[in-house]
Amino acid sequence: MVIGNQLNKIKIMPTKKQNKTIEVLEKIFRDTSLLYGLKEFDGIDFQKALNITEESKGRFYIKDIKSGKPKFIFDESDQKSRPEEIVRQLWLYKLNNFYKYPLDYIDTEKSIHFGREIHAKAADIIIYKKDKITPYVIIEVKSPTERKGIEQLKSYLSAEGAEIGLWSNGVKRIILYRPYPKEFDDTLPDLPFFEQTIDDLLDAKKTLFEYTTTKVDLKEIIKSMEELVLANAGVDVFTEVFKLIYAKLYDEKEARINRSDKEIYFRKYKDTSKTYTTINELFKEAMKRWPGIFNENEGIKLSAEHLSVIVGELEKARLFGSDLSIIDEAFEYLIPEVAKGKKGQYFTPRHVISMAVKMLNPKQNEYVIDPAAGSGGFLINAMYWIRDNYLNNSDESMSDYAKEHIWGLDFAEEISKVSRALMLIAGDGRSHMFKLNSLDPREWKGEDQELLEARSQLQKRLLLLDKPNDNNDNRETFHYFDFDVLLTNPPFAGEIKDNGILRQYFFGRKKGKLVNNIERHILFIERAIDMVRPGGRLALVLPQGVFNNTNMEYVREYLFDKARILAVVGLHNNTFKPHTGTKTSVLFLQKWGNEAGDSLKNYPIFMATSKNSGKDNSGNYIYKKDDNGNYVHDGKGRKTLDHDLDQIAEEFIKFAKTQKFNFWK
Repeated sequence: MVIGNQLNKIKIMPTKKQNKTIEVLEKIFRDTSLLYGLKEFDGIDFQKALNITEESKGRFYIKDIKSGKPKFIFDESDQKSRPEEIVRQLWLYKLNNFYKYPLDYIDTEKSIHFGREIHAKAADIIIYKKDKITPYVIIEVKSPTERKGIEQLKSYLSAEGAEIGLWSNGVKRIILYRPYPKEFDDTLPDLPFFEQTIDDLLDAKKTLFEYTTTKVDLKEIIKSMEELVLANAGVDVFTEVFKLIYAKLYDEKEARINRSDKEIYFRKYKDTSKTYTTINELFKEAMKRWPGIFNENEGIKLSAEHLSVIVGELEKARLFGSDLSIIDEAFEYLIPEVAKGKKGQYFTPRHVISMAVKMLNPKQNEYVIDPAAGSGGFLINAMYWIRDNYLNNSDESMSDYAKEHIWGLDFAEEISKVSRALMLIAGDGRSHMFKLNSLDPREWKGEDQELLEARSQLQKRLLLLDKPNDNNDNRETFHYFDFDVLLTNPPFAGEIKDNGILRQYFFGRKKGKLVNNIERHILFIERAIDMVRPGGRLALVLPQGVFNNTNMEYVREYLFDKARILAVVGLHNNTFKPHTGTKTSVLFLQKWGNEAGDSLKNYPIFMATSKNSGKDNSGNYIYKKDDNGNYVHDGKGRKTLDHDLDQIAEEFIKFAKTQKFNFWK
């Protein structure tokens, strides 16, 4: 039996006592993913660290590592538990066995004196200096579900005059540090080891391989950064965090490729001015390496003191090699509301993306585009699909493929930056990710260097028409392209009223007369079909009204005329919550011509409706549980989402093969 997953790699021998220990832990943590997600204790053998006994029937205790006394942790009869005690014992074990602090330098449940007032047993763990009298580190532990307690810890530190404070719920931690005589407004990236000074800790070189790859929770790190500094720093949080991520990406890439010792420069230094100078220089170098995202005169706007506080948090994350869904979730959290919702732009749930990519089955020689790329989810998933199914799981081959074949456009500044960063992490160097308005190619004609590059690259993908005059016109209008696969979730909200845009589209000229306005996603349908070659395949997320409203009949007629309807998959109302409850479907098409053949009047269409969205009515994700009520985890230790879209994709593949679709023969 394996408790958790690869996160903590704890193998449990199948003895009665050990099985009982795991059973008790799972009952204490209830949501077993909390137990599996105790990231601060990676590599610790829980069986060795935790001595759990059943003192009376159904009542369990744990032996305190420091005192040897039993501590209550769980009562089966009333389901009362103390998960924070498990976190405390794991920290005691880690302090003694990893950081090498002798137990006689450590105490637990110590009273804190606030003048004449005494808070009994307030400090969970105290580490003393060599005199074994002066408090050095105070540790406040919480249950994994708790997120508060930083201010309480600060009050303990001030009362006792300790230099370092550690807050931990087992899943995340924050290490406060007071460079005397300042207040506790600084942080450390880690605890110093026994016999190691803080100066030793900050002066020590660090290499790329010292940083975690699979456990990083970038969203939680950013939340900690906001709590410590960013919320009150007077800066645009998204922009400044993005600059730091950009600098860190550059540093990791340089360490991996160009530094023989793999040393990381993006870290906290003893001197705050050195921290600022080093990281600002990394940011400048990153802009030179990957231009076109920031103004060339940009710099980090955080003060040296503020930057020093949050770098200790961010340096713990390793971005290259990390799970992109974790990084994507962090960016979704960061994107301002104005960019996420006001124009109908929402991050498409990754299981919806996965279904669409799987059904269209892009191949290693095919060009893929998303004209409303957002954070690049469709494109990244397509890259991984091709890597796993056609490139023998080779990241290098995937990177080579992506540099040529993956294309994305988006007009939103913040989201365009996100997609480029994610592409960098994925490995393609963001070669063809452009900040452009897909609906209005007139805006592509400026003399800005980025526009010139985008225009030059896009002209390579123009569909060359038979008539020379038409061909020349197309090189100016960018009307028809020859992409093989298009996947997109266009913005739903808003109407287009600009006559200059409307006259470029069939839908903008009903019966030869220019309309006053039209919904944005309707123009995206026409634009998407024009962007793929004859025989090309499309997947579009669209509001349900397109499929059943009587006033949308002209759109449906247009679709039947231009493409074969491969499939329509109705998504559950909860799919895009909490952002919106709009009912949506995914439309799958193959443009008439070439391997799709000539237009047909009658043919079978695959229809499916998702009954299990993977979300509840509030938009929270729902995860699978086994017969015992425990969460099911995948090979990377992540909870498995409870949805039916994979099943729908499999049924479509069967249908596609019986219909002998060329892309699923």
